[in-house]
Amino acid sequence: MLRMQKIFRYLLFILTLFCSQFSKAQTISPSKDTVIQLYGIVLSADSLKALSGTSIIVENKGRGTISNNQGVFSIVVEKGDVIRFSSIGFKDVVKEIPTNLKGTDFSVIQLMVNDTAYLPSTIIKARPTRAQFERDFVNTNIPADAYEIARENTSIAKRRILLSILPADGTEAVSSQMRQQAQKYYYQGQQPPINLFNPAAWADFIQAWKRGDFKSKQ
Repeated sequence: MLRMQKIFRYLLFILTLFCSQFSKAQTISPSKDTVIQLYGIVLSADSLKALSGTSIIVENKGRGTISNNQGVFSIVVEKGDVIRFSSIGFKDVVKEIPTNLKGTDFSVIQLMVNDTAYLPSTIIKARPTRAQFERDFVNTNIPADAYEIARENTSIAKRRILLSILPADGTEAVSSQMRQQAQKYYYQGQQPPINLFNPAAWADFIQAWKRGDFKSKQ
């Protein structure tokens, strides 16, 4: 009798655990985590011209792709993901994949609107004759420090500083992300190399120090 009670309690415990796991699985929507194939084409809104090199980024996921020469793209996403379309000269477009989408694929035709920048008006007047242009060009007063300023602005250190502070466009961002992922997968399951004892890395560091790459950018 005592043994039957222990067996009954054991079966009751297993049944309770099974019911709790079943109810938990029911509360989680399986459609939200379903992987789907997102594909489509990116066109300009005014001329319907295919836009190549458009970045298609899955926000907060660190994944993305770019459109080919015909503006066609394809990427694996999940239902509920937020997709950002970015192209130089066009306004960014953000779209959300529907969570109630039926099927395993989703196609879009994305139209990109030109991002117009208004600059101050400039009036350009041509010289009446070539001789007058040559005379004015030769007699133009150039400041004495203009050459030093031009040389400083085109120096290697200045270009490196500008490269580090200027924001990257969509293509550069996706390329950098792909390189980081490739390096991560290359050293998957092993310890990545440490450049602390790498003489080539120390040589690059010393050269950068001499160029002034680590000086204040202000």
